[in-house]
Amino acid sequence: MIKRIINIVITLILGAILYYFTLPAINLNNIGFYFFIGFLIIIFTLLESIERNKTVLFRKGKLINANSLSEPLIYGFGAVFGVFIIIMVVNFICSPIFNAKSYQTRISVNENGNFTEDIHEVDFSQLPLLDKASSQVLGDRVMGQMSELVSQYKVSDLYTQINYNNSILRVTPLEYADEIKWFTNRKSGIVGYITVDSVTGESNLVRLEKGMKYSTSAMFNEKLERKLRFDYPTTNFGRISFEIDNEGKPYYIIPTIKYTAVGLKAKVTGVIIFDPITGESKKYKNEDIPTWVDIAYSASLIIEQVDDWGTYKNGFFNSIFGQKNVVNTTEGYNYLAMNDDVYLYTGITSVVSDESNLGFILTNMRTGETTYYNVPGAEEYSAMSSAEGQVQDMGYKSTFPLLINLNGKPTYLVSLKDSSGLVKMYGFVDVKDYQKVVVTDSSKGIITAKDNYLASTKKEAQDDELVIEEIKVENINTAIINGYTNYYVTSASKKYKMSISLSDNLPFTKVGDTIKIGYYETDNSIIEVERIY
Repeated sequence: MIKRIINIVITLILGAILYYFTLPAINLNNIGFYFFIGFLIIIFTLLESIERNKTVLFRKGKLINANSLSEPLIYGFGAVFGVFIIIMVVNFICSPIFNAKSYQTRISVNENGNFTEDIHEVDFSQLPLLDKASSQVLGDRVMGQMSELVSQYKVSDLYTQINYNNSILRVTPLEYADEIKWFTNRKSGIVGYITVDSVTGESNLVRLEKGMKYSTSAMFNEKLERKLRFDYPTTNFGRISFEIDNEGKPYYIIPTIKYTAVGLKAKVTGVIIFDPITGESKKYKNEDIPTWVDIAYSASLIIEQVDDWGTYKNGFFNSIFGQKNVVNTTEGYNYLAMNDDVYLYTGITSVVSDESNLGFILTNMRTGETTYYNVPGAEEYSAMSSAEGQVQDMGYKSTFPLLINLNGKPTYLVSLKDSSGLVKMYGFVDVKDYQKVVVTDSSKGIITAKDNYLASTKKEAQDDELVIEEIKVENINTAIINGYTNYYVTSASKKYKMSISLSDNLPFTKVGDTIKIGYYETDNSIIEVERIY
């Protein structure tokens, strides 16, 4: 009995050491918890096997009593294997195969969004023109100018986008440069954080009167994740973000997560607001989250939930075989700031799309409220390629687009960056026809870029400005240019080009049909149709 107690104590000591470094939630819905328990079982059974056989393990150089040695291990490994088999079975039962409806409704999507009513005319003074990568370049430059700090600290790569007193900022804390720097600076703590204005690019190091004691780069009990786990041992944590309140005081925001079965169908139940200066924290339910908090839902979780909403509308098997009405988010996202909140934007496209979007979603990253807007047009990467094509000789790369309301029309706005990550040009791209693109040197300002785009694009077609004509289709062909479908019609020795965005009936048009069209007078051999009546 004493020997067994000793084995239990050794197992608990090793388990405590493992727990201190791996920090799993003591929660039956957390897969890390089962790996931790499995480790304890294996260690204990291994110690039992060694103890049982240590006096008779070898005799005259030969291994004896092998069955006795392996018996506890067989039971131990069998128990661990059995637990994980049960987890797999439970997760299979709770998977979309049998619960497609619950996955499809895990996020509530308002499908009646009105673009022109909900998305106000763009205010360029409140438009985040800098993406995270550009913000990192500017923030790192600020740090590089602080010679007394650069050897002791480094800049975190968090760069959370927030709405701060009507300014759109990215904020990120400093971190200890390495373990030695933690030992030498831990008494004073981390001295500040960096802000980058996403509109103007202005970057600043904000120094704190009292340093931040807790950080992801700290060690032992001052490590942020360890402090959180010891304070909330049973809570599942989401992705940590860094924000500042309306007075500029820094906080870490940690979403609290509830899973179905083991690690399935994550749901945000609230947040923990952690003060890195004092180590104090408070847990809030979703409905009680302070309004200054901007990020309670991570982008990856929102996209996962929206993909489930679009995938399982007609059940699990339809998502694989028929794929009727199956839609997904596009590969990429961006942020918009509206109504003192930050919204995630991403396009919605059919799983069998021809590089075009059916619409897009906006999700409030504090509340999770999501709205779908039926605005068909070019897929974002097609728009990015179109903008890059305008400056291909310079090799600039496009950021993921911002979708804006420009003169009542959905328009993509991209920034074109050089190899060092600095914005060199702005590009405006028509959502419905991404071949209409205008780029302008960023040094001239965003307003000039906007004016150049509006001046170069045709005014909204009016009947009194168009040549109205009724034509009979003599021949019709289609061509997909950069993923965008165009129809070429011949009538009475004239050639016409018609974009699929003009009419949903174009795919059904055949020789002999009559079409009423409107176009601007032109000397071009192919007339570009502006309107189909």
